[in-house]
Amino acid sequence: MSFAQSVKRIAIVGTGVIGSSWAALYLARGFEVIAVDPAPKAEDALREYIEREWPILQKIGLSPGASREQLTFTTDLKQALDGVDFVQENGPERPDFKAKFFAQIDAYAPKTAILASSSSGLTMDVIQAECANPERCVIGHPFNPPHVIPLVEVVGGSKTSEQTIENAMQFYNSIGKKAIRLHKALPGHVANRLQAALYKEMLYLVQEGVLSVEDCDAAVSFGPGVRWGCMGQSLQWHLGGGTGGIQHFMEHLMDPLAGLMKTLGCPNVDDALKQTIIAGVLKEANGRSVSALTDDENSVMVSLLALRKEHGLT
Repeated sequence: MSFAQSVKRIAIVGTGVIGSSWAALYLARGFEVIAVDPAPKAEDALREYIEREWPILQKIGLSPGASREQLTFTTDLKQALDGVDFVQENGPERPDFKAKFFAQIDAYAPKTAILASSSSGLTMDVIQAECANPERCVIGHPFNPPHVIPLVEVVGGSKTSEQTIENAMQFYNSIGKKAIRLHKALPGHVANRLQAALYKEMLYLVQEGVLSVEDCDAAVSFGPGVRWGCMGQSLQWHLGGGTGGIQHFMEHLMDPLAGLMKTLGCPNVDDALKQTIIAGVLKEANGRSVSALTDDENSVMVSLLALRKEHGLT
């Protein structure tokens, strides 16, 4: 039996936005989920979140055995980790806290369980520093919200075993996630860095008065964003090379592109630019609440992912 097949019971440690989304996903995939969070009213907030998101999970498709009744909640960490096969930790992003907290999780969880952190800002070297069994600790960083967007970035620390990384990759892929392996640890991992690179140029263009906030967003979402919903940029350049594909692109188009890269700017992120962005975004939102925009976005993304699957773009 593979590790992925052996996972039946999952602990969600920390039930904020990311933890709640993970919990909803794991329930929809038929797992027994035990969540732990000491915050007041955390259980009510978690159950309300899952109720609200269950219809979109039904639209995505529930796995056999999927049930909201498979969720239990506790404020006791040791109780939450008893008998679990996989841990998804979503605690505060403070290095001193995280290292001690992970060591405590390591002490309580069964020795066969993988301990995964959703951390976006800390490396696994920091997180596993005080663990007695650091070889089973790994980053499993999702793209928010985990119950809708497939991407999860997997990266270990210097003490993480190769088997743990392989098992984590296998597990995430087995539940419909798209796991990618990072061979080096970087601040922000990869997807957030790619977002930051694009947004850096967007801010520069707005600050230089090239176009408005709204039109800058439109340039992304109605231009390359439509293509990115089908395939990544490098594969897209393969199409851009015509019948010669990526070979033609590299030989004839890459040098001009490299020249354009040298002209990209660096914005001065001052208060004036921040206010310009705020005003532009609120104009775009046009009175629609964050919650309403989120629901619309999730619905569109689910339909897009279904269409990708239909066309074999997995």
